[in-house]
Amino acid sequence: MALSQPVARVLPLLPLPHLDREFDYLVPDELDAAAQPGVRVRVRFAGRLVDGFVLARSETSDHPGKLGKLDRVVSAEQVLTPEISALAETVAARYAGSRADVLRLAIPPRHARVEGEAPKSVDSERDPADPSDLVEHWADYTYGEAFLRALHEGRAPRAAWQALPGEDWPARLAELAAATVANGSGAVLLVPDQRDLDRVQAACEALLGAEQVVGLAAGLGPAARYRRWLAALRGSARVVVGTRSSVFAPVAKLGLIAIWDDGDDTYAEPRSPYPHTREVGLLRTHASGCAFVVGGFARTAEAQALVESGWARDLVAPRALVRIRSPRIVVPGDTDIALERDPGARAARLPAVAFAAARTALAADLPVLVQVPRRGYVPTLACAKCRTAARCRKCNGPMQLPAGAGDQAASPSCRWCGSVDAAFRCSACGSRALRAQVVGASRTAEELGRAFAGAVVQSSGGGEVLDAVEPGARLVVATVGAEPVAPGGYGAALLLDAWALLGRADLRAAEETLRRWMTAAALVRPAEAGGQVIVVADPAHTTVQALVRWDPVGHAASQLAERAEVRFPPAARIAAVDGPLSAVEDLVATAELPDGIEVLGPVPLPDNADRLLLRVPKSAGLTLSRSLAAAQAARSARKADPPVRVQIDPIDLG
Repeated sequence: MALSQPVARVLPLLPLPHLDREFDYLVPDELDAAAQPGVRVRVRFAGRLVDGFVLARSETSDHPGKLGKLDRVVSAEQVLTPEISALAETVAARYAGSRADVLRLAIPPRHARVEGEAPKSVDSERDPADPSDLVEHWADYTYGEAFLRALHEGRAPRAAWQALPGEDWPARLAELAAATVANGSGAVLLVPDQRDLDRVQAACEALLGAEQVVGLAAGLGPAARYRRWLAALRGSARVVVGTRSSVFAPVAKLGLIAIWDDGDDTYAEPRSPYPHTREVGLLRTHASGCAFVVGGFARTAEAQALVESGWARDLVAPRALVRIRSPRIVVPGDTDIALERDPGARAARLPAVAFAAARTALAADLPVLVQVPRRGYVPTLACAKCRTAARCRKCNGPMQLPAGAGDQAASPSCRWCGSVDAAFRCSACGSRALRAQVVGASRTAEELGRAFAGAVVQSSGGGEVLDAVEPGARLVVATVGAEPVAPGGYGAALLLDAWALLGRADLRAAEETLRRWMTAAALVRPAEAGGQVIVVADPAHTTVQALVRWDPVGHAASQLAERAEVRFPPAARIAAVDGPLSAVEDLVATAELPDGIEVLGPVPLPDNADRLLLRVPKSAGLTLSRSLAAAQAARSARKADPPVRVQIDPIDLG
C-alpha cells in the first residue's frame, strides 16, 4: 500500500552555510510511523551519513531528480517542536547564521537510555497558587499587584523590573512562575550562572513542588540534562530554570519568559551564530505572545529601550521605599568638609572613611564585603593628568597605542574605527600625556588581614567562589560577580579600584560598573540597620552619582541617549566582521549591503586578525543580517578560505 505522504522534508545538520536548507527524502514503508515531523533522522548526504531533523511530510517533491531514502529514524521522540523550529529560523536570520548552528544550541544531544525511562508523574493534589497569596511583596512595586494578576489570568504583560535593594529576588521570580502555572501555562526563568540557578530552583520548588520544576545548565551531565529537557518537552515540568541556552526550552503552552540580570556577559553565546539570550527571549515572546520580564538591581540600555519604545512597562518601587531599603552610600571626599578631615580621601585606595565603616561593622559582629575588580582586564589608555578615559573624537571608541610602543611619541589610534589621532588631547583637561590603566587587585586580602589584625578574612573568586558566608564578623574579599550572600546582609561594603572598572575600553563600561556595584550594594543592610557602602571613586562621575541616588533607570536612560548619539546598539545595528583582512574584504565585497551603511575600520585584533564594523539603522538590521548570511553562503559554496566570523551586535565592541 502506497504511503499517503511518502516525502520527508529534512534539515541536515551541516556546518556549511550554503547548505542551510531543506532536502527531500523518500520514507521507506518500515519508517512511515516513526518518521514524523520533529524527529531525529540519519540521511545520506554527499556519500556520508549525517544527522538531521524531519521538518514536514508531503505527498510530492519539487526536486526534479531521483530522491534518496531516509537511512533510519534515530528516535521517535519529536524533539523539534514547531515553535522551536520557527524560533531557530528567526534567530538564524537575526544573527546571520544557520539553522543547524541554532538547533545545536537549542536541542541537547540524545541519550538513548533516558528516552526509555518512564516520565515522572506530576502531583495533581497540589492546589494551584492563589494570586492573593503571592502579591504581598509585589505590592511594594507600583503596578506590581496588577502585573501578577495579569499573569494569573493568562494575559501577556511585559515589564522591566527594578528589584529593591536587599530583595529576595529568587522568591519573587518563583512567585511569577507560580502565578503563570496557576492558569495552566509554563514558564522559563533565565539566570546568569549555576549559583543563581540553584537559588531560583529552590524557591520555585518550595512553591510548586520539585516535580514541576527542572534546572537546565551546561554543567549537567548528558543524561541529567537530557532527562530534564525531556521533562519540559513532555509536559511533566511546567517551569524551567536555566542558563543561557535554556531560552529554547520546549515548555508546553509557554506563558512567561523572565530574565534576571540581562547585563551579565554570560548571556552572550560564544558559539555561532553568537545570539544573546535576551534577544532570543524577545523573539520568542513576539512569536508566542507570552509575558516577558527583564529584571535586576541595575538596568541595561537595551531594557530601557524596551520601556521607552512602549513595548514594556516600568515595574519599579516608589522612591520613598527605595530610600528606606537602600544602604547609606558614601563617596570619600564628596564634600569640602570630608576633604578637610581626610585630604587624601580621593587618592587613597582605602581611605579613612572606609576603614571606619569596616571597623564599625566588625565591632557589631557583622561581615564586611570588599569588592575588587577581576584580574585580566585589557589595559586601556587614559589621561595621565586626570585619568579620564581616552576616547576617539570620531566615533567615541577607546584609544590604543601601537603594539610595542613604549614612549609617548607614538600616536594613539581607535580600536573601533582605526583613526589615528596625532593631535590627541584629553577631553576633560586638554593634556596630551597618556597612561595605561591596569588593575592591581592582588594582595588585597593579605593587606586587609594586616590592617584588621585578628579578623577572619575570606576570599571569593577565581577557582573558588563562595555561595554564602557564615554570620559574624569577617572580611569577605570578592572579585566582581563572585560576591557571596550573607545571612541578614553585610554591615558594610567597600567598592575599591573604581577607576579600573570605569576606565575599561568598553562601550558598556559605565553600565557594567553600575551593575556590579548595585549587585554588591544590594547585599548590604538598609541604612536604618546601619548598612554602609563606601565607593572609592570620583564623586562627580555620573555613574557614581547614580549609585548614590540608587537610580538605575535614570542611568540607563542616559546610557541609551549616549548610544543613540554615537549610533551604537541598541539605537543602531552593528555587525562585526572578524578574520584575515583579505577574507574580510572579500566577504564585504560579496555581500549586497543595504543603502546608507557605514563602514568603520578595519582595526587589528590581538589574534592576528582584523575587524570591520558595519553599521546601519535599526530598521535595516534584518536586511544587513540577511545580506551577510548570503555572502557567507556564497563564500562557502566556492570554498573560499580562510573563514570569516560575523557577529551581530557583539557585546565586546571595546
